Amino acid sequence: MCKAKPARGKGYTAGVSCVTSVLMNDIEAQGNLDTGAFCTCVDKDYLQAILPGWNNNLLPIEGVQFTSASNNMYHLSILDTNLVFPHPAGSIKMNTEIVAMDNCTSQHIVIGNYYLNIYGIDINNHKDRYFTIGENKRQICFFQYSKTNITGIV
Repeated sequence: MCKAKPARGKGYTAGVSCVTSVLMNDIEAQGNLDTGAFCTCVDKDYLQAILPGWNNNLLPIEGVQFTSASNNMYHLSILDTNLVFPHPAGSIKMNTEIVAMDNCTSQHIVIGNYYLNIYGIDINNHKDRYFTIGENKRQICFFQYSKTNITGIV
């Protein structure tokens, strides 16, 4: 089923994001599944709000330059951590390296195309928007899923 096209000059109002709840070190956070981002990154201030002491477990980063919408983004380091997609039928745990940015303005973790690709995450923009994880496509997650009623981690 298709949505109605917005009035002329209002096309920018029809967009929706792909934000869902994820767990980072058992703390609920917001993750944006972003097929346009090649890496996974997060703003240092958002990271500090959800994971105090995050800068105690870092990997160095060098020789790379990041941009977003033609603006330079300034990387600080890499956080080696796990992200969990909660689901009542069995959650999915992803081992991730997240680039901590000094000037990223997003108030969520930007989950880039690299992890979407290697974990087989597909975004479906049907009437009921959802995403699937893995080859069997049985793990259906709706956007803005909550931490409640979570079972084991796959």
